[in-house]
Amino acid sequence: MNIQKKAAFKLIFLFGLVSLFGDMVYEAGRSVNGPYLKTLGANAAIVGLVSGLAEFLGYAVRLFSGYFADKTKAYWLFTFLGYGMLISVPLLALTGIWQVAVVFIVMERLGKAIRSPAKDTILSQATKQVGTGFGFAIAEVLDQIGAITGPLIFTLLFMIIGKGDRSLADYQHGYALLWIPLILVLFCIFFAYRAVPNPAVLENLSVKHPESDKLGRVFWIYTVFTFVTTLGFANFALVGFHLKARHVLTDAQIPLFYALAMGVDAVAAMAIGKTYDIFKAKRNNEKAGLITLIAIPVLSLLIPGLVFSTQFSLVLAGVIIWGLVMGFHETIMKSAIADITSLKKRGTGYGIFNAAYGLAIFIGSALTGLLYEYSVFSVICISIVMEITAILIFIILKKEALTVKY
Repeated sequence: MNIQKKAAFKLIFLFGLVSLFGDMVYEAGRSVNGPYLKTLGANAAIVGLVSGLAEFLGYAVRLFSGYFADKTKAYWLFTFLGYGMLISVPLLALTGIWQVAVVFIVMERLGKAIRSPAKDTILSQATKQVGTGFGFAIAEVLDQIGAITGPLIFTLLFMIIGKGDRSLADYQHGYALLWIPLILVLFCIFFAYRAVPNPAVLENLSVKHPESDKLGRVFWIYTVFTFVTTLGFANFALVGFHLKARHVLTDAQIPLFYALAMGVDAVAAMAIGKTYDIFKAKRNNEKAGLITLIAIPVLSLLIPGLVFSTQFSLVLAGVIIWGLVMGFHETIMKSAIADITSLKKRGTGYGIFNAAYGLAIFIGSALTGLLYEYSVFSVICISIVMEITAILIFIILKKEALTVKY
């Protein structure tokens, strides 16, 4: 293994640790934010609107943070600032009314918006040495270890406390435990920066094609596809609300199911990433990996009818499929941006992609939250229509990706 590949693997691993501890913080919060808001007095419409708004702002701001990260090349600074805002999650332990909790939930998403384009750009530079799908998969596996561990903090805490519905104080004790992984996140970022302060050299050594100053047609079709398929993807905050409101699962089981979904994500990530790279290699086309995206809308078609049921076994199956789809979202959706954009426009590309992704989550979550108050069946129907539309867009994307190279 040459020096460049060793440096790339080291950076990918360190960023994986950053994501691991970061996910312990915010995925722990996300696994119980829905039930926590209900405990504070919020209804389903508020939960759907708040979770959707938080996601939207968290992604929309990436449009600007990605642009300015490209302009300033201060990728590390944006990364440090964004992860620092994870402080908002343990601060939820200090809230007593849902309006204050909303502020912290939104703040956490804004922090992710500030860091994500810069972090993904740094990571994408390293993955060019080892394969974009494989590189992002390694980071995702470590990421999901944290995503599994985080929710389990609440599950174990609630099990220790005993049976029955959890009180406000119980949830606040769980949030307070998240100060520990938060500190570890900041240490890991520092070590990653010290290890490879200028990651751009890793990609510059592997680039063999002319760099474009524009975002091409494939990128824009891909962004539309992402928007539509994400629009129909169920938000776990609302799923958690449903499972608590309909007494399908206990308070301790809800974060446990979320951890299960994250575990499926982690197990599937490596296979998904390698498959993505195999398609690229076989067709000798950097964009050929996009073919694997068809699995996202196809699998997403099955989710709403399962997770919004009242049968334990159906919900379990739905959560497993939900985790599998998240594996695609977190691995090849991010990998694709690295392969359909030039390094010059990488941060901007990630910003636009994430803004579209967040807008879809906002509209989808707000709409399904409102519809849920009247009819669960309507929620299921809307989701299915969106995924069928995404399949039609994928057909156009596939044709464009396989006929156009750099």
